[in-house]
Amino acid sequence: MSEDWTIRTVRSFGDIKPEQWNALQGTCPGADGAYNPFLSHAFLSALEESGSATAKTGWLGHHLLLEDGAGQLLGALPCYLKSHSQGEYVFDHGWADAFERAGGHYYPKLQCSVPFTPATGPRLLVRTGEEAAPVRHALAGGLKQVARKMGVSSAHVTFVNGEDLPVFLEEGYLHRTDQQFHFINEGYADHDAFLETLASRKRKALKKERRAALEGGISIDWLTGKDLTEEIWDQFFAFYMDTGSRKWGRPYLTRSFYSLIGEKMADDILLVMAKRGGRYIAGAINFIGADALYGRHWGCIEDHPFLHFEVCYHQAIDFALSKGLKRVEAGAQGEHKLARGYLPVTTHSVHDLTHPGLRRAVDQYLAHEREQVAEMAEILSEHSPFRKGERQQHD
Repeated sequence: MSEDWTIRTVRSFGDIKPEQWNALQGTCPGADGAYNPFLSHAFLSALEESGSATAKTGWLGHHLLLEDGAGQLLGALPCYLKSHSQGEYVFDHGWADAFERAGGHYYPKLQCSVPFTPATGPRLLVRTGEEAAPVRHALAGGLKQVARKMGVSSAHVTFVNGEDLPVFLEEGYLHRTDQQFHFINEGYADHDAFLETLASRKRKALKKERRAALEGGISIDWLTGKDLTEEIWDQFFAFYMDTGSRKWGRPYLTRSFYSLIGEKMADDILLVMAKRGGRYIAGAINFIGADALYGRHWGCIEDHPFLHFEVCYHQAIDFALSKGLKRVEAGAQGEHKLARGYLPVTTHSVHDLTHPGLRRAVDQYLAHEREQVAEMAEILSEHSPFRKGERQQHD
């Protein structure tokens, strides 16, 4: 790291000027070809301002800022001091339990991620025009130093992209893999063109499923931009609370979060809403990146066969194809996505554990786990709905 570079931490995105943050690669629409909406100042600040990701909910901001001697922001890493492991989608509860039983204190820990968002993206954020490699290494090494200075058990960086991963590994982080299912747009003209690449039996099954999902007079609306009124957010939040309460016990996001993102980034949001009898009964929220559609969560107040698949997966493909987006990332887990054209994709996280004994144990575990993830990806790829030889696994 250059002698005149320094790393400091701030508690809130309110302490970071939006124009400085938006000068980092991937954080601002139109600035480059890698825009990731979850890394925008608007999204991350909305999580804090709405009370969704705060000290009270176990997400105390501890964001790393790399600055030069003149105080100019060269790079950053969104980071939180966590008192639990909820809302991360990369599960380390077993590590925490083992360390606590051995007499250690696993919490608090440093968590570098976008809260409640299992989407791969850059984590070592570099100012546009800056030489990337030195900044990335300074941030990755700086995170380890901050963890040791604070005396916390560990630092975790989840859903790391391909550019950042080798930097973390060179800095000595442990490597973990997992699996998601993504739809890859191979230049299909429309959904029918995509269906033609499937095996005949699978193609017929999906067509039947889509017809069945809209029985009973159900129709689908795409809402974005000015369509996202407060009345619409009220309806969608009711879906989110109903389904989220049954799924997680306590949903993570507050009602005000949706108002804030609707005000700040409405053009980056797609709501897929299902209507029956003149009222909306279900919906899914998606975020629009430079080349990808990111499906996040859904909710409903009526149960209908196959409606979840239509709203969350088929409609997402339709929208992505209509906009020329390269892929759809449909969130965490879900082998049922495979039959709907979403293929297994490896995701990556990295971990720095300060206790030597815990580090050795986790390192051994991860080596075995990586083998299992790779084997499972091969098995699942063999059961994709595509005609033999039509598609390969995408990592």
